[in-house]
Amino acid sequence: MRLLLAGVADDLLAYAELRGLLDQQFDAAVRHKGPQLTAVAEAISALVDVMQARRTQRVALVQRLLGPDGTMLQAFALLKNSARERMENDWNTLEQMVIECKRLGKRNSDLLVEQYSIMQRVLHGEEQIYAPA
Repeated sequence: MRLLLAGVADDLLAYAELRGLLDQQFDAAVRHKGPQLTAVAEAISALVDVMQARRTQRVALVQRLLGPDGTMLQAFALLKNSARERMENDWNTLEQMVIECKRLGKRNSDLLVEQYSIMQRVLHGEEQIYAPA
């Protein structure tokens, strides 16, 4: 249970860091800073790998505690009131951070795809100059 609680606490910190990296990535994309984009992408990838390993560990720990169909909410129920409330609050905060990071990731992806599309049109011209009637 301690490992489970520590993993959630570590992910709270990691998602805060990821949010900062996603903001850096957006800024680098807007300013067309290729080397900075590369460095930030590598940092994001390394952080996400660590977070994924913790998620895998979390699933395994819950399954060990509660069986193959165990859930985090069931694991929280094993805690005493104050610890359970804190964990539930941390878990809800973590879920909100995940949603926000997904939103920022999509924002960044949309920007990069649009920039790529514009660059392709500049370099190779439009596929059709006139829209079909």
